[in-house]
Amino acid sequence: MAALVFTGCCAVWTMVSVIGLQIQQELLLTDTQFSILIACPLLSGALLRLPAGMLAERMVSRNLMLGLLVAVAIPLLLFSYAQIYWQYLVLGLIIGSAGSMFSLGVYFVSSRSSHHNQGLNLGIFGAGNSGAAVTNLAAPMIILAFGWRTVPDIYGIGILILAILFWILTNPEGDQHSKYTTPLTWQQQLRPLADARVWRFGLYYFFMFGGYISLALWLPGYYMNHYDLNIQDASFYTLTFTLAGALSRILGGWFADQFGARRVNWGVFWVSLVCLFFLSYPPTSLTIHGTHGYISFDIAMPLWLFTVLVLVMGVAMGLGMASVLRVVYDYYPDQMGTVVGTVGMLGAIGGFGLLISFGLMADFIGVRSACFMLLYGLAVVCMCAMYYGISQEHKRSRLRDAIRHNFLHDDSNLIDSEADKSAS
Repeated sequence: MAALVFTGCCAVWTMVSVIGLQIQQELLLTDTQFSILIACPLLSGALLRLPAGMLAERMVSRNLMLGLLVAVAIPLLLFSYAQIYWQYLVLGLIIGSAGSMFSLGVYFVSSRSSHHNQGLNLGIFGAGNSGAAVTNLAAPMIILAFGWRTVPDIYGIGILILAILFWILTNPEGDQHSKYTTPLTWQQQLRPLADARVWRFGLYYFFMFGGYISLALWLPGYYMNHYDLNIQDASFYTLTFTLAGALSRILGGWFADQFGARRVNWGVFWVSLVCLFFLSYPPTSLTIHGTHGYISFDIAMPLWLFTVLVLVMGVAMGLGMASVLRVVYDYYPDQMGTVVGTVGMLGAIGGFGLLISFGLMADFIGVRSACFMLLYGLAVVCMCAMYYGISQEHKRSRLRDAIRHNFLHDDSNLIDSEADKSAS
């Protein structure tokens, strides 16, 4: 049920990316204005993830999840009445609170899972990212049949139905709060944020989830503008990416349980680098001065190859998202709400920031594949941070072992005693 609820919230969270294409045509929005429109839900969902995680550690996560579902349904039912750009932005920000379901759901699932199955269970929950695929599949069909203003109404009714099912089919008991006998203060809850490791995990999630969600929202427009596809075909091709990224989270969680989250993360970054290298190359025309005149070549990635590379990227990002949640549990099992809220917040901020950057780069640089260039650079930064972080952990581990075995024991008194004996 938690995975199903998260699926519905992800569908709502990414809804504007599809109907936004219709709004862009009606209001004649630029690429930058369009990217801001579809990024607003990401922003509010990102900023609410940390406070939602902290609340989950203090209150019953099930009740918080129910309240959020009802709260999201209201702006959905009002969205179809908006007419002006700022109205869409405001309602989009409120609808974006559905993204905070991530923090609540992670705590809900983690507190009901054993230590050995954390990766798998969190991966099953994280497969709720398939809600983005649901939007890419269902929203265009609704638009073609009834018009885009029907989409938020149907989503609002669907969220209310999910709330009723979740209330009936889940147990109000089950939250296993941390091992501390007394509730932590707000300052104690925020203490892990002083650990650089948390922010390093957040950087990984910034790339994996931020890159995933930003591409899920950006690809329909990319397919339409770059390959001249209609909205239905563009949404279908994007569906392969979003669905692969969502379902591979289950496999990624199992891999992290069996082989270690760190190995999974390294593999994800290396695969991403290879794919992004080819995706970044823009269509190019070359003219060679030959011995018998000019020879021209046109180099462009065909649709099928682009789709395959994007599909591989989706699988890699799905594996990485699950492994990051597992490694967070390994280090912070008793403060999953706060730490996962922080990591999830940074990941969602990544989706927001990357979306804005995609629009700015398309407007000012004039190369659509520049979005993949940006992701390539971000992957390199993540790998450097991971290498540095791991090397520092190894140094601290060797130092602790040395101290434990008295390799760094202070022998100054012993040296002075031996000197006195020699002098006598």
